[in-house]
Amino acid sequence: MIRNIAIIAHVDHGKTTLVDALFRQAGTFRANQQVAERAMDYNDLERERGITILSKCTSVDWRGTRINIVDTPGHHDFGGEVERILKMVDGVLLLVDAVDGPMPQTKFVTQKALKLGLRPIVVINKVDRPDARALAVQDEVFELFLLLEANEQQLDFPTVFASAREGWATLQAGGRADDLTELFQLIVGDVPPPRVERQAPFAMLATMLEYDNYLGRVLTGRIEAGDLRQNDPIRALAPDGRVVEAGRVTRLLTFRGLERVPVDSAAAGDIIAIAGLAKATVADTLAAPEVTTPLAANPIDPPTLAMTFSINTSPLAGRDGDQVQSRVIRQRLLREAEGNVAIRVSETPDSDAYEVAGRGELQLGVLIETMRREGFELSISRPRVLFRPDPTTGERLEPLEEVLVDVDKAYAGVVVEKLSLRKADLTDMRPSGGGKTRIAFIAPSRGLIGYHGEFLTDTRGTGVMYRLFHGYGPYRGPIPGRRNGVLIANSAGPAVAYALWYLEERGALFIEPGEQVYPGMVIGEHSRGNDLEVNALRSKQLTNIRAAGKDDAVRLTPPRRMSLEEAIAYVEDDELVEVTPRHVRLRKAQLDANDRKRSRRAASMA
Repeated sequence: MIRNIAIIAHVDHGKTTLVDALFRQAGTFRANQQVAERAMDYNDLERERGITILSKCTSVDWRGTRINIVDTPGHHDFGGEVERILKMVDGVLLLVDAVDGPMPQTKFVTQKALKLGLRPIVVINKVDRPDARALAVQDEVFELFLLLEANEQQLDFPTVFASAREGWATLQAGGRADDLTELFQLIVGDVPPPRVERQAPFAMLATMLEYDNYLGRVLTGRIEAGDLRQNDPIRALAPDGRVVEAGRVTRLLTFRGLERVPVDSAAAGDIIAIAGLAKATVADTLAAPEVTTPLAANPIDPPTLAMTFSINTSPLAGRDGDQVQSRVIRQRLLREAEGNVAIRVSETPDSDAYEVAGRGELQLGVLIETMRREGFELSISRPRVLFRPDPTTGERLEPLEEVLVDVDKAYAGVVVEKLSLRKADLTDMRPSGGGKTRIAFIAPSRGLIGYHGEFLTDTRGTGVMYRLFHGYGPYRGPIPGRRNGVLIANSAGPAVAYALWYLEERGALFIEPGEQVYPGMVIGEHSRGNDLEVNALRSKQLTNIRAAGKDDAVRLTPPRRMSLEEAIAYVEDDELVEVTPRHVRLRKAQLDANDRKRSRRAASMA
């Protein structure tokens, strides 16, 4: 028997921890096997950020039933992953924190599952916490299902109360168990077997694409009809029915625990990976030669944010990375767009620059961070939202997001004030316990660019903010940008401590003594609203006259260091982020001061 399930939830509600516990209790790991905590998050970025970025397939065998499990991302920026994965499964475990309750990403992934007709099993996790409110959260989940127009069968959902960290689950509220047996039994008994056509010719929808150094392109999906053997002839059909290519199955793989293992054959309902095709991609149908009609593919929500990726043109280009040519950057971006359907890559009038559109700042930031670790050097523009016209009135529409913040009561006023300035509408405000207030807004996406750092400053690092794509609405007018100008280096060389000491009174610095600077590089934030060109190389003039007293040592305030996402959100339209494997620098798009003056003059005349 086979059961295919996905685990979906909000960020940090315990998806990956629960999968780890399922592994251990199903005997996937040996008793003495050393396995890293959160074993499913094996990507370096996932471990560093504590989130799931890439969907992973795995399976466990429990009392004669193979349970194929898909661990999906919880952040809405990676929603393209969630939408595709749900087509492969017949049921979902909806994981909800017993303290936080349903959160924005819970709503996002649940909505996708309910639209596909899947009946969730609700797992209320972390019930062992002293502040858990399991039954109240169960009621909140029911209200969420009503809001999302769930049918009667979906509203009659089973509930499991669990502690993934301690490895137990029970059907009794307030109870406790020794292990996850009751959860395993519920999965086998409640999730329907795959709805497939076993006697028809082989057909499978490709839902994931990855590259293997030995196998080439590897396409993963669930067999919807028939069976498949290694070396069978197959062909790929595009969603419009066009034949993309024909070939043979050179390698047939299935998932066992954390490993992908080769098999000789697979039957309808199983989740498999196929190697042997050179052009087929996500949303294509892989099928026997006699199949002429492709399987229906899920529509993907459109991108809402775009950035320009271009070659690094600074004087320091090529010192850190070896992937610097525009041709190499283009190939890498196109390869990313093939496997990640939520990413869109477009050519620009500049042959050395490409527009990359995606769901949000986090998704594009992860792509940039991945590329810099691969040795790429890039120049990244400020993010910009993608407008679209109203199909009936022609009015300009902009993407809107639902914003949910949890803040201490003392900071609620400043958060409401700042988001109001960014054209956000307050929709709900209520106490959430523990001296905190939960506030909900509908805000334009462009008003949230660069706000997260300001939000953390305003709430002294205690606030939590969640965002969810809401839809498109009428353009809400201009939004004030960054209030401060920047300090711009006017010469090249290593920064001098004496010069930086004098510049500190002009504003906060981004660099330390000894760092290489160049003309047009942004080295700090001006305390006023205008940009200021400064000399970071000035050294102390020495004389042959001895001072009466000893010179004071130069003491500098530690520089303000920005993460990649903070730098991308900080820059204005006339600035770029220079990204290399070792550095993240800010710079003006036009390095020459005279060119910048001419551009400002032309803009003012226009």
